[in-house]
Amino acid sequence: MSRLSKNQQKYLSDLSLLFVAAVWGGGFVAVKDALNTVTPMFLMAIRFVLAALFLYLFLFKWIGKLSRADIKKGSVVGIILFLAFSAQTIGLQYTTASKQGFLTATYVVMVPFLSWVFYKKIPGIKALVGSLMTILGIGLISYQGFSFNLGDGLTLLCALLFAAHILSIEHFAKDMSVIKLAFVQIAVAAVLFVIAAFVTEPIPISLSPRAWFAILYSAIFSTFLCFTVQTVAQKYTTSSHASIILSLESVFAAIFGVLLLKEHMSKMMLLGCGLIFIAILIVELNISFKSKPKVLTED
Repeated sequence: MSRLSKNQQKYLSDLSLLFVAAVWGGGFVAVKDALNTVTPMFLMAIRFVLAALFLYLFLFKWIGKLSRADIKKGSVVGIILFLAFSAQTIGLQYTTASKQGFLTATYVVMVPFLSWVFYKKIPGIKALVGSLMTILGIGLISYQGFSFNLGDGLTLLCALLFAAHILSIEHFAKDMSVIKLAFVQIAVAAVLFVIAAFVTEPIPISLSPRAWFAILYSAIFSTFLCFTVQTVAQKYTTSSHASIILSLESVFAAIFGVLLLKEHMSKMMLLGCGLIFIAILIVELNISFKSKPKVLTED
């Protein structure tokens, strides 16, 4: 990446984040069957343990020796990641998956404002417009009526934590090896999920082949590959920019739901997908919201 120009780095990181969004979108379909035979915390524990093992197995040359500073910084990101997924998993027991998909995606709006609070970075007009259009689009995709319960509150907490996770990656990736950061955060989350699973849930006796497929998909692709790619890609873009592209996860989830689960794609869902794509075009293209001064010419 360092040999590429800044524009090339930016576009390559955007394509990488688009890939992450697509894989995460497919993950909703893959995990759906697994939850019928394995409890949520053990599912997450197995997922993150396998992901950490795969990451070390394939990238141990780049991980190398970890310093105390590496472990400290990566642990902060890993703890936030663990808390975010825990809030999401527990919240899902009290709300619907589609509603949770919308509420989780509110991190798109939270990221620029958290960046403003913690780093004094005032969000640009394009980031604000793009974020608001994105959340409206996701709302159209996921809308099932207005109500609010415990699961919704936990999901909003999850969204806040995912926003913090994106910001923490942006912060620590500046002066730390991104491969080390990816490994430590996944390893720390894996340890915490194993502890939480044994404390709160019964040990699963057996898993169906479909459950193992879902676990392997989520471990290898959704966790090992995606969090590694996300961590590397965020080194070359802003947190607000990354959050908008990653929000395409909801679009891909809807598309895969139609293709693989034969779900219905309504007109509202199509409109929502269109709004998200427009939001990304606003952010990606050099569109200015400032009126250009008129140039006076002599007749």
